[in-house]
Amino acid sequence: MTKTKHPLPETWLQNQKAAKATQVAFDLDEKFQYQIRKAALDANRSPSDQIRSILGLPVAKRPTRPRLTVSLSPEDYVRLAEKYGLSADCQLEIKKRVLEDLVNFVSEN
Repeated sequence: MTKTKHPLPETWLQNQKAAKATQVAFDLDEKFQYQIRKAALDANRSPSDQIRSILGLPVAKRPTRPRLTVSLSPEDYVRLAEKYGLSADCQLEIKKRVLEDLVNFVSEN
């Protein structure tokens, strides 16, 4: 039985190219970092895409999803559960309460 090679889907090829890319970090004064991050926010871009734009490199057209992320450890869930009077296992309910806190923060500012 002969195995035939099937062409890789385009997304796999793109991911393979991305995996070969090297991440470069820049140690800049806080003032410069702030200005780049602010310009990125104003342009609805990530800081990385803003740097690519500044350098004249192509910027991938990404679907924009209005979301913020935060990493929560198991200890964070315990603290938040105490704050909201819930069990640490109620992660979905904790997430809802966190969302309410974020909305209230924006409403108050």
